[in-house]
Amino acid sequence: MTAEPDITPDLVAAHGLSDAEYGEILRLLNRPPSFTELGIFSAMWNEHCSYKSSKKWLRTLPTGGPQVICGPGENAGVVDIGDGLAVVFKMESHNHPSYIEPYQGAATGVGGILRDVFTMGARPMAALNALSFGSPEHPKTARLLAGVVEGIGGYGNAFGVPTVGGELRFDPAYNGNCLVNAFAAGIARADEIFYSAASGVGRPVVYLGAKTGRDGVGGATMASAEFDAEIEEKRPTVQVGDPFTEKRLLEACLELMQTGAVVAIQDMGAAGLTCSAVEMGDKGGLGIRLDLDAVPVRETGMTAYEMMLSESQERMLMVLDPAREGQAKAVFERWDLDFAIVGETLAEDRFQIYLRGDLKADLPLRALSGSAPEYDRPWTAPPEPGPIAQVPERPIAEALKTLLASPNYASRRPVWEQYDHSVGADTLVGPGADAAVVRVHGTAKALAFTADVTPRYCRANPEEGGKQAVAEAYRNLIATGAVPLAVTDNLNFGNPERPEIMGQFVGCIQGIGAACRALSMPVVSGNVSLYNETDGAAIQPTPTIGAVGLIADATQITGLAPQPGTTAILIGGAGTHLGQSAYLAECCGLSAGGPPAVDLERERIHGGFVQTLIAAGRVSAVHDIADGGLLLALAEMALAGRVGIALPVLSAEAAFGEDQARYIVATEADAVADLLADAAAAGVPATTLGVFEGQTLTLGAEGLPLSTLSQLHAGGLLALLG
Repeated sequence: MTAEPDITPDLVAAHGLSDAEYGEILRLLNRPPSFTELGIFSAMWNEHCSYKSSKKWLRTLPTGGPQVICGPGENAGVVDIGDGLAVVFKMESHNHPSYIEPYQGAATGVGGILRDVFTMGARPMAALNALSFGSPEHPKTARLLAGVVEGIGGYGNAFGVPTVGGELRFDPAYNGNCLVNAFAAGIARADEIFYSAASGVGRPVVYLGAKTGRDGVGGATMASAEFDAEIEEKRPTVQVGDPFTEKRLLEACLELMQTGAVVAIQDMGAAGLTCSAVEMGDKGGLGIRLDLDAVPVRETGMTAYEMMLSESQERMLMVLDPAREGQAKAVFERWDLDFAIVGETLAEDRFQIYLRGDLKADLPLRALSGSAPEYDRPWTAPPEPGPIAQVPERPIAEALKTLLASPNYASRRPVWEQYDHSVGADTLVGPGADAAVVRVHGTAKALAFTADVTPRYCRANPEEGGKQAVAEAYRNLIATGAVPLAVTDNLNFGNPERPEIMGQFVGCIQGIGAACRALSMPVVSGNVSLYNETDGAAIQPTPTIGAVGLIADATQITGLAPQPGTTAILIGGAGTHLGQSAYLAECCGLSAGGPPAVDLERERIHGGFVQTLIAAGRVSAVHDIADGGLLLALAEMALAGRVGIALPVLSAEAAFGEDQARYIVATEADAVADLLADAAAAGVPATTLGVFEGQTLTLGAEGLPLSTLSQLHAGGLLALLG
């Protein structure tokens, strides 16, 4: 048997532990750790598992409300949707693995977030993703995009969950570090939610699902470090997924949960057996003893270090009611999955690991989780962006065509047509809309889902960017007819040890918190992904917001496709702000000015007014105005409804200004006057734009055939996807 290596300063550093952290380990143990113990500390104290740089600021977010059943701290958040039902949802990153191995990185990201949902007792109903890649011209971008999209589709389609929406962007800041954020939601009985806190001394700890291999060893530590020139050497830390095993695991877990055998259950995600066992014990105030000889393995000669840190997929850990052991085992045998008692709960605060009769680790369990390091990193606010010296003049029609054909704003159909977005037959609005909508099976209800952030806003002004990410998610839900319920966040940033990066994080958190409070959308789950850098070059700050809204009557969904003969009305005022706009970026090659200000009170008032219009059946189509401003939003509506509109000559500000709290609604001609009068009474700016008719989008005397615009819009991503 191979001897464990000596604990040297280089080995400690290779495990991502600082000198001070290693000193604390020595103090806690009053001795040097074994190699296995060092690996366990490394896994539990890294950024990915401990949130040691972000905990202070995450605590400032609003997490409660009358609709919240379970907020952050569990596998996923849980929100009441009435009639005894709850929606369970979360978003998580798989950024580093997807850059190293795009297919498996993305696929296992989907698998992990699905397990987070069904571990809580919910049947998954929908998946989304938010993807960020480097410049379209970068030599790696096309391969990464193709591999990630194939991985998402390959896992989600085989598992049988509809992938119903998401977002996609390209920017040179992601050349060395793509982002793959996966969202999943499911439905459960509100009184049948399963939690991860272990209870009861001497109860069996049970391993469920697939066998353990060496894939993913050290994955959580790798996800908590920057990339460098040795990136290819990290390929073995990427896990390999099997969606068919995951589907069986889902069915077995949901069946097992009906037997009353489950005391606590936890997905084996980052850091695998280590993290799942420690978190269950810590939340329940218990210790855990594990006998690794009982762990089902698919490789020979695995060490305790490898078994504890393996991130092999499709695995769960459970604390079992011993009286129901036989019943529980029968369920998993019927689904041809492993079921093994691998340990027991302890009264003492210990985490003890045995292999082949030898004690490989004996640690204070609570020091691994609840007492992990916590840092108040120094931070500096970014400098205020200067004003735009001069707005470059571009022909408005040509600028619109440039936006429609750019990879950032072209049709995403070449991506989402690789996903099964209708499996289960409950998808009512699929990809391409402001928000996806999925029926709550067997009820009249539906849920709307969206994911949003504008990283260039967050870079220029983190606080306003954080507000805007929540506000746009709010508008997207409103535009479908949904009542916004809550959000999950996926906070992607660079190295927090750099004060300017930590300043981005702090500013975004402050903005997100303010917006969530003002718009009554608490944060119920989430994920922090730091160290998204390569050779010191950080990504743009990308705090993705996944949001969920409730539609009480699924027959009252609004879409963005207008009917011929309806009138377009602008809600919220004219465009004036071009700072950090898509127009400057795509048409002028500039990143200049500050982002648009977000007036949260206006967001609430304008959104509430649109809600009343939808609820009363007074509008037939709604689209929020975001990137690209008024003209891009109108073009998207025209293409969706295959109907044109005539507009007067517009300035760049009016056409492409990205002022917030704005919508376009379509209504019948005889309802226009009353709608405008009601808007005025409510203090909401409203202006008639024109009538949807014909097959041309006209700007003054210049006509743009929809066929031309459609061809440009449809082709923008085709070259990248081959």
